[in-house]
Amino acid sequence: MNPLPASRIVLGVTGSVAAVRTPALYASLRAAGHSVRVVSTEPALHFFDPEELARDERDPLGGPLFRDADEWTGTGAGMRYQRDDPVLHIAFRQWADLLIVAPLDANTLAKFALGLSDNFLTCLFRAWDFTKPVILAPAMNTLMWQSPVTLRHLRQLLEDRGDGPVEAGWDLNEAAEVFARQAPQLVLVPPQAKRLACGDVGLGAMAEVATIAEAVRQWSLLTNQL
Repeated sequence: MNPLPASRIVLGVTGSVAAVRTPALYASLRAAGHSVRVVSTEPALHFFDPEELARDERDPLGGPLFRDADEWTGTGAGMRYQRDDPVLHIAFRQWADLLIVAPLDANTLAKFALGLSDNFLTCLFRAWDFTKPVILAPAMNTLMWQSPVTLRHLRQLLEDRGDGPVEAGWDLNEAAEVFARQAPQLVLVPPQAKRLACGDVGLGAMAEVATIAEAVRQWSLLTNQL
């Protein structure tokens, strides 16, 4: 059996406590042979140490972590932008085969749904070529996940990126299946139920690293068959 092709992946990380798993998810993707760049929001950096991410010697940008301050470094006087400086959210879109956002916090989900583009990651999502897949792994408090706002924002993503009118009458428990039917390139890896960092017990914790890695493997299998 032929090995699965290595892919170039952008791993977006947002400000959920589940960002503590970033080093483990990064290591898992690298172990599968993928080249990975991590794009982190500033709040996410409260939860993991970038020094735990091994440098990718195959990537000319090295990295592996990129943050908001890296997007517009500038080469002109005073480090200001000048013409032909790279626009990283476009360059990363062009480089990547796949975008993963794990964890996807409630704030960033809202920004994605509304089209807000106020940091590196949200600009990347807004500029993404949706002929290439996106894997979303939400993580938030149970009541935040169960809020009607969450369902509304997920429906908005489907309206914008799905095939045809959005199905009616579904709830959050069915969201992953609805995404698979209506927007195959937008993969939703639903949260799991467990004791959360805040002490509450319920649905909202990010899926296990192995579950997210398996979603990437399944995408790679499909790609290899095309």
